[in-house]
Amino acid sequence: MATIKDIATLAGVSPATVSRVLNYDPELSVGVETKKKIFEAAEELNYTKHKKNHKTTKARIILVQWYNEIEELEDIYYLSIRLGIEKRAEELGIELLKRSLEELIDEKADGLLALGKFDKKQADFLFEINETLLFVDFDALALGYNSLVVDFQQSVSSVLSYFSQHGHQEIGMLAGIEYAQGSHEPLEDKRLTVFKETLAQKGQLYEKYILQALFTVNSGYEVMKNFLTEHSTDVPSAFFASSDALAIGALKAIQEVGYQVPEDISIIGFNDISVAKYVSPALTTVKIHTEWMGGVAVETLVSLIDEQAPVARKITIATELIERASTK
Repeated sequence: MATIKDIATLAGVSPATVSRVLNYDPELSVGVETKKKIFEAAEELNYTKHKKNHKTTKARIILVQWYNEIEELEDIYYLSIRLGIEKRAEELGIELLKRSLEELIDEKADGLLALGKFDKKQADFLFEINETLLFVDFDALALGYNSLVVDFQQSVSSVLSYFSQHGHQEIGMLAGIEYAQGSHEPLEDKRLTVFKETLAQKGQLYEKYILQALFTVNSGYEVMKNFLTEHSTDVPSAFFASSDALAIGALKAIQEVGYQVPEDISIIGFNDISVAKYVSPALTTVKIHTEWMGGVAVETLVSLIDEQAPVARKITIATELIERASTK
């Protein structure tokens, strides 16, 4: 039976393009000739859409991880999601094969979970490996792929509303810098995008208070300490950090320079990692139910295995603001 990969080879295009053309994706912009080649190839190969047969054997899915085990320990956000994936897969009796991008081969599996950030070339490669594909914590909908992501619009809006309600007019941000594997182009921090758009609309955006650091405690510490040392007389009353790791590093720097938290500077983190409640003062943060999110990823992929959806979907996970002692 012909597959999307077979059509792509015959038509000389990517499997992703074939999928989007055959599903009549309204967002896809390709020429008439390309579409014609794809439909002719599909007809020549007698391609028909079909639902996958229900299996009595154990389901098998591949988990492709963006972070390695050492990097996971720098910021345990992805570790927690991975543990949720492993736990739910075990509960459902699913065989889980963990692979890195470099290790990935065209092996038989019912579906593929891609955890982390990927560029278009990598996303297309993953689709070539397995068409039943779900990206976790990466919005690949514009590329035509299923995605499970955090609602950054709601998350950041709740942080800024909280600061506003507590009288903060000058708000800074410690945003995160990260890269797709093998790329030197930084990925968009959507928390920063929403932060800037929201405050700009209110006329309260101060670019001088926007800092950027790698998603590690050490980087957050160094960047914040440098900022406070160089701008000792011009400091905002509140900071929002893109991760708890960044916030914890920043908290240490703020205290070392001589400021009090939250009396002088309030700070809110993101993720609610386990250590957030034990730092001093305990960290106010945006909680993502990461382990549950991992379980949802498995359940969503399982539903995709037996479904022939006409278009890709995006599932958005809400967050909640956990108030502790680092804000006033």
